[in-house]
Amino acid sequence: MNTSITAAIHPQTAIGHVHLRVADLDRALAFYNGVLGFELTQRFGNAAAFLSAGGYHHHIGLNTWESLGGQPPAPGTTGLYHLAVLYPTRAALADALRRLIAANSPLDGASDHGVSEALYLHDPDLNGVELYWDRPRDQWPTDTSGNLAMYTRPLNLQSLLATTP
Repeated sequence: MNTSITAAIHPQTAIGHVHLRVADLDRALAFYNGVLGFELTQRFGNAAAFLSAGGYHHHIGLNTWESLGGQPPAPGTTGLYHLAVLYPTRAALADALRRLIAANSPLDGASDHGVSEALYLHDPDLNGVELYWDRPRDQWPTDTSGNLAMYTRPLNLQSLLATTP
């Protein structure tokens, strides 16, 4: 083992963006831009597009370079389970749920994990998508020894929808 390698990754490291192969760029843009509200920052014809939140160069890349007209991966194969979009507040997640309802985008599930609340769905290419917000760290559940004790319980969608900015 190389002893010059530190034990843990730097604590401010973050996942920068996700790049997805899609079958139909316009259909994918209708979801990520039209439904979820990501801003289109750049488009290359029908081959690729980049979207962001807050003016960043891109959080999501979409392309048809190897997938134009393609089919989603078959169940039971490896690949991306889901991408996760972190919202800054519970009210922002509630807004995302309202957008999904208005667009008739069905949910696959909704969970309270103690540390976060999450909505689960699929995009038009059947890529898994998680929309979530993190509770403040001082509200995270712990066991009697002080260790993190996440769980999965049903999320009360009516309570979420009642959240206002």
